[in-house]
Amino acid sequence: MRPEGPLAVEPQDVRHVGVVGCGLMGSGIVEVCARAGLDVVAVEGSEELAAAGRSRVERSVHRAVERGKLDASEADVALGRIATTTDLATLGDVDLVIEAATEDPGAKANIFRRLGELTRPEVILASNTSSIPIRELAAASGRPERVIGMHFFNPPPVMALLELTPSEHTDEATYAFVHAFGTDVLGKTCVRSSDEAGFIVNRLLIPYLFDAIRLLERGFATREDIDAAIRLGLGHPMGPLRLADLIGLDVVLAIGEVLREAFGEDRYRTPDLLRRLVAEGRLGRKSGGGFYDD
Repeated sequence: MRPEGPLAVEPQDVRHVGVVGCGLMGSGIVEVCARAGLDVVAVEGSEELAAAGRSRVERSVHRAVERGKLDASEADVALGRIATTTDLATLGDVDLVIEAATEDPGAKANIFRRLGELTRPEVILASNTSSIPIRELAAASGRPERVIGMHFFNPPPVMALLELTPSEHTDEATYAFVHAFGTDVLGKTCVRSSDEAGFIVNRLLIPYLFDAIRLLERGFATREDIDAAIRLGLGHPMGPLRLADLIGLDVVLAIGEVLREAFGEDRYRTPDLLRRLVAEGRLGRKSGGGFYDD
């Protein structure tokens, strides 16, 4: 059913944001919103996960202070704006929701189903998904006109890009709201993508990462030489294997599987080496080791 009436607030009037998921990406989104002057409530599946997410935000904020990017007093104020909970119903009064849970279509659809029931009907529900078509989440929500992709990049406090993906059912008013919020409130540069799996960045990134992994798998070159060649030869800030470790090898695998299912192209076929590392629990930086051990 189409929500009745206009959007409840203007982008600059958003004061309270809900973030579902406080892992690597979710905690970064929480930090971005808090440092932009917004009250944020982060929802996690357990008290332990919520505490871990809060600690991740605190460490990141303290690093920003150490690097001179943030005053200590500003850091204290930003951290004071953040609350954590395990109760999704807490989001009943927020002005905007950004979902940043695990990259699993079924899990995300269930979250959007509940958000559609718990939040005010005019509230926009955004997803940080990096690969799942927005129309699938929009259908689950019961308010497809108010659902949009809002894809941040890792680490969200540093990366300037925000990839916005409306589905065919998303109102232009919803897109305009999120674009203005991302640009004027969060200070990001927004790009618009069509609603196909992977959107712009991951549609191009995943085959590139997979090709680099296959070169390593074949013994074509060492991990160090592959990364140095791309970093110095193409001017990238880091090579593809370092980048895969930063993203999380389980996330790279999950995105690749979504793309393979969506398009059936061989370029999205997961390298055996990647599957083996994930099976061994070597997920990249977050696990202490992936292609590299640091």
